[in-house]
Amino acid sequence: MIKKKTLVLGASPNPARYSYLAVQRLNANEHPVVALGIRKGSIGSTNIETEKKLFNDIDTVTLYLNPTHQKEYYSYIFALAPKRILFNPGTENDELVELANQQGIKTQEACTLVLLSTGQY
Repeated sequence: MIKKKTLVLGASPNPARYSYLAVQRLNANEHPVVALGIRKGSIGSTNIETEKKLFNDIDTVTLYLNPTHQKEYYSYIFALAPKRILFNPGTENDELVELANQQGIKTQEACTLVLLSTGQY
């Protein structure tokens, strides 16, 4: 299986959040993970970053932010030059899809957890 370095955008240290589960499952599936959120904390051995650092070799950005909060991250996401952006349920955003497509970035409306559990990640 190809390992895809993933940025979880909207990561939360709250175990009840889907972003928390996504980081855990990505780690369990041995995908390198970077977590970015508004609160410091950690999810297992993954620290949650609160600054928009330019990480190298990001394959996938998986979104856990509603569209109104995504706008402030547009230029950051494009600066990372990911191969794809995953829009988890509730994060669908036609404007960001259009901008990503113009940049040659694939977009997919899908649940990261489902993709991982069905081997389609």
